[in-house]
Amino acid sequence: MTTIEVDENEYGAWTVLRVRGEMDLVTSPRIRKSVHAAVAGGRHDLVIDLSGVRFCDSSGVGVLIATRRLLRSCGGRLRLILPDEQDGHVARVLAALGVQRLFEVYEDVPDALPEPAGPAGAAGTTGPAGAGGSSGASGADFPGQRVSDRIAP
Repeated sequence: MTTIEVDENEYGAWTVLRVRGEMDLVTSPRIRKSVHAAVAGGRHDLVIDLSGVRFCDSSGVGVLIATRRLLRSCGGRLRLILPDEQDGHVARVLAALGVQRLFEVYEDVPDALPEPAGPAGAAGTTGPAGAGGSSGASGADFPGQRVSDRIAP
């Protein structure tokens, strides 16, 4: 049976969604719902921690691309956690589809946050992003690429 868990924590201006399980056609709507709830709550700077994801299909990738597009439309930022020490499934899927360069990728949550991670209400996040953690994503879409913001459940 396909399972997914999504936990949400706030670190200053950043919201971290920790995803564990399988990102597929059945579970992707839950992830999308968590992202939309965060954005509707005014949280536009998201870190999605995919270190606990053991499987990802194209619908999971679609949710990540739609999240990127949604956050860009409201002036927000998206960072993904894809640690090197895991089996690398999600990173391999993103690379195989040619979309990993669209995302800022970090090895762990502390590296993705502008300042040392602290609970909600901690000091503001005015520092620069962790040095060396970014994939160097330019943020530009592929020319002629058409990706729907909606993924059918």
